[in-house]
Amino acid sequence: MADSTPLPSDLPAIQALLDAWIKQRGRYWSPLSQYARLAEEVGELGRELNFRFGDKPRTQKDAAGSLTDELGDVLFIVVLLANDLGIDLATALSNTLRKYERRA
Repeated sequence: MADSTPLPSDLPAIQALLDAWIKQRGRYWSPLSQYARLAEEVGELGRELNFRFGDKPRTQKDAAGSLTDELGDVLFIVVLLANDLGIDLATALSNTLRKYERRA
């Protein structure tokens, strides 16, 4: 996908691309399974952040991770979960920004 087709830069197109991608390779997992995977990926991101910026030192058994890879994994699962639930992420993000603006 990313090697052959340029990734679109807007959320609706990303959602459409990943929807086609997942359907070509199988099916969506149940929302709860996707959430469990999201929690796992966020945990991996947190672990890498802790190694880099926190107080926990990396040991020899801890493989070096990539913040870019971990954030990519989180975004991938978020987009798939939104697609499966019929949520337009551009609208969701817009609503969230308005919510934060009202709080300021």
